[in-house]
Amino acid sequence: MTTRPLSRRELNRATLARQFLLSRTDRSVPDVIEHLVGLQAQTPHTWYTGLWTRIAGFSPEVAADGLVERTLVRMAVMRSTIHLVTARDAGALRALVQPVLDRDLFTNHTHKAAVRDLDLDAVTTAGRELLAERPRTQRELGALLHQRWPDRPPAGLAYAVRNLVPLVQVPPRGLWGRSGSIAHTTAEAWLGGLPDGGPPDGGLLDRGLPGGGLDLAGLVRRYLGAFGPATVRDLQTWSGLTRLSEVVDSIRGELLVLRDEDDRELFDLPQAPRPDADTPAPPRYLYDFDNLLLSHADRSRVITGDFQRYSFRPHGPVPSVVLIDGVTGGDWTIERTGAAATLHVRTYRRLSTELTTKVVTEGAGLLAFAAADADRHDVQVRVVPD
Repeated sequence: MTTRPLSRRELNRATLARQFLLSRTDRSVPDVIEHLVGLQAQTPHTWYTGLWTRIAGFSPEVAADGLVERTLVRMAVMRSTIHLVTARDAGALRALVQPVLDRDLFTNHTHKAAVRDLDLDAVTTAGRELLAERPRTQRELGALLHQRWPDRPPAGLAYAVRNLVPLVQVPPRGLWGRSGSIAHTTAEAWLGGLPDGGPPDGGLLDRGLPGGGLDLAGLVRRYLGAFGPATVRDLQTWSGLTRLSEVVDSIRGELLVLRDEDDRELFDLPQAPRPDADTPAPPRYLYDFDNLLLSHADRSRVITGDFQRYSFRPHGPVPSVVLIDGVTGGDWTIERTGAAATLHVRTYRRLSTELTTKVVTEGAGLLAFAAADADRHDVQVRVVPD
């Protein structure tokens, strides 16, 4: 136990270090995805930027190849949202957060009435069989299930299968530079159908960890390794699970117990990095659903009041975040006009000439990555409010 509380800036630097946002890492794409416990990926392509901003020399084709080769999958896990995870993690993560998807199914405003008093075992069995035949869209799956349960709306039947059966979105959806319909099959059919009988290092339900698969205590450790130091509420916000204080208490003796400026109890891995508050944090471009912005109950270690005031755009497009000095210092969008690509950066405060140069340099790298096919690149930085 430390007696000095951690400042908000110290929390910021600790989390940025674990997110590979103080300096890019040379680790492999699967290693980074596992370290981060997946990337939120309900959009088909923006998550590639999340890997680019964290991995030195990142090639999007490497991640796309992982989807094709089935070492990476996009599936609903934490918070019942689509994440990019490794095949090694897929089964264990889904099994641990299944209560979140159960709760969502029975409380969802749109679909809860459709599943009331329904034989869910029969629905999921039918859904598995249909999706094992070939990948299908939710609309197609719902229509087929509706033939057997004509008194239930097709969308509700498909949603029940989506929440109760581990499904993966199959390529070409999510491939870099390509697109496709949102089609699903079962994780069992997709991952169990590999030529060698399953993914490497443990298979669908086993990550190859000592002692077997991942349990809730292991999930806590991995969260702290990627997002800590953190409170129990932070952990529950990230995962969607409840009553995790009992899990944390069961491993309290192996964790470092800290306090924040508001005297809240924080937990951390003893060997995890906790850089000094004055550690430099270079500008970094995040994507729209970056988990750094979504995985704490108290998001003030990264999200500023300026972001809350200025980031909303009533007429789109939805902007993504620019981290400046480690916090939400601005937002960005890319505009394509003919053969030209322009990165529009809005900062919430006026920057020094030196810092503006760093924002532009990093932005030029983003354009070279995200708009490699454009003949002309331009980075424009302005301050809001003007």
